[in-house]
Amino acid sequence: MKISLSFLGAVQNITGSRHLLKVDGTSILVDCGLYQERQFKDRNWDPFPINPETIDAVFLTHAHLDHCGLLPKLVKEGFKGKIYCTQATAEIAQIILFDAAHIQEEDAEHKKRRHKKKGHKPPREVKPLYTTEDVQQCLPLFETVEYRKSITISDTVETTFYDAGHVLGSAIIRVKVRKSGQERIIIFSGDIGRPGRPIVCDPTVFDTADYVIIESTYGDRLHKEVVDIKTNIAQVINDTIKAGGNIIVPSFALERSQEMLYYLNKLLQDNDIPHFKIFLDSPMASKITKIFKQHAELFDPEMTEFVNSHHSPFKLADLQLAGKAEQSKAINNINEPVMIIAGSGMCTGGRVKYHLINNITNPKNTVMFIGYQAIGTLGRLITDGAKKIRILGEQYKVKAKIVRIHGFSSHADQQELFNWLNELKTPPKEVFVVHGEKNSSEAFAEFIKRKTGWNVTVPEFEQEITVEEIN
Repeated sequence: MKISLSFLGAVQNITGSRHLLKVDGTSILVDCGLYQERQFKDRNWDPFPINPETIDAVFLTHAHLDHCGLLPKLVKEGFKGKIYCTQATAEIAQIILFDAAHIQEEDAEHKKRRHKKKGHKPPREVKPLYTTEDVQQCLPLFETVEYRKSITISDTVETTFYDAGHVLGSAIIRVKVRKSGQERIIIFSGDIGRPGRPIVCDPTVFDTADYVIIESTYGDRLHKEVVDIKTNIAQVINDTIKAGGNIIVPSFALERSQEMLYYLNKLLQDNDIPHFKIFLDSPMASKITKIFKQHAELFDPEMTEFVNSHHSPFKLADLQLAGKAEQSKAINNINEPVMIIAGSGMCTGGRVKYHLINNITNPKNTVMFIGYQAIGTLGRLITDGAKKIRILGEQYKVKAKIVRIHGFSSHADQQELFNWLNELKTPPKEVFVVHGEKNSSEAFAEFIKRKTGWNVTVPEFEQEITVEEIN
C-alpha cells in the first residue's frame, strides 16, 4: 500500500489550501481554497494539477475562502464526490461561496465598464472565476459530519473530524489508514485556534500520529501580550469620536465580525464607550451571525455563561445592518461619527473597498485592523504604511489613522502551535509545515527540529511526496 501527499496550495504562502492524500486507489483532497495574495491570484485560473474526476472525496476543515473558495471551480471541472464537513461549516460555506461568486460577477462587470469607458482592450476576456450558478451546482455534494464520529471512505481509509478551535465548525482531520494488520495515522491540522479565545472551544489535542500536516501562519512569532482587548478598542473608538471621525473596521465575515460585536456589547454594557451608530455592512456577516445563534452548542464555557446570564452577545441596540447596496451607500451621508464593520478582512474585495475610498483620505478617520493581513493584499499594504493605495483602478492618499488591534487572532502563534504538536506522546515519522509565508514556515520547521529532533519538511509548491509504502 502506497501513501502519498501532494501539496497543491498554501505551500510557502498563506492562502489557497489544497492537500491531496492518496492511499492506493483512493484520492482525498483536504480543502480547496482560493488564492488571495495578489502575486498568486493567477493560480486560481490555472487548471487543477490533477483531474478533479479522479478525486473520491473532499474534506473541508472550515469555511474561510482560502480553504473552500475553489470548490465551485473543482465541481465545474468534473469533481463528483462528496464534500465532507461539519454542519456549521456547510451552512457558512454556502453563504461565503455565494458571496464570493457575486463579488466576482460584480467585479467583472465593473472592469468591463472601466475598460469600455477608457477605451482599453483588456489583456484577456473579463469574466468571473465562477458564478452563483456554479456555486449552486456544488451544494448537493456537501455531506455533514459530527465531531468525533468516524466516516469510512474505503476499505482502508477512515476519517474523523475534531474541533480545531479556529472558527465556528472548524475541524482538525484525522485519517486512519489500515492494511495487513498495520495502521497509520495522518493528521491535517487545518487552521489551529488559540486556547482561551471567546466563542469557540479550545483546539483538540492528540497523543499519537505518524504524519502531521500543520499550519504555520504565525510560525515565526509570538502574539503580543494583550492586557485587555476591550481597553484598546475603547481607546480607538473614543479618540476617533472625539476627533469627529469614522472608524472603518475591515473584518472577516466569519468569527472576527462576531467577536467584534461581542466586545462592543461588553463595552456598551460597561459604559466604556458612548452610544453611537454602528453598522455591520456585510450581508454575509449578518447571515453568518444568525448561524452562530443557531449553533450555541459549539460555544465555549465562557460564551455559554455569557448567553445564559445576559442575552445574545451579537445583539446591540446601536447596531444597524446594511443589507442592501443603497443602505451601504447611505452611510456616507451621515454627518456624525460612525463605526463601519465591513468585509473583506484583508480589503481584497467587498464593500470595505468603497468605505476606504470615502474615508481613508480624511485624517479625522481611523481604519482599525483586527485580523491578519497576508503579503500582497491591500490590507497588508495599508498596515505596512503605504502613503498611497490603488482601489478599483484609482489612486488614494492614506491620511486616516491606521491602527492594528492585537489579540483578535484566531491562529495559534509559534509556541501555541508547538504546544499543540508536542502533545504527541511519541515522535511522528514526519511533520509537514504548510499554510505560512516562506519565512514563517521555515522558521517554525527549524523551531520544531531544534526542540524535538523530529523529521520536519517545508514542502515545495505542487510537490508530491511518497511518505510510506506498506506491503
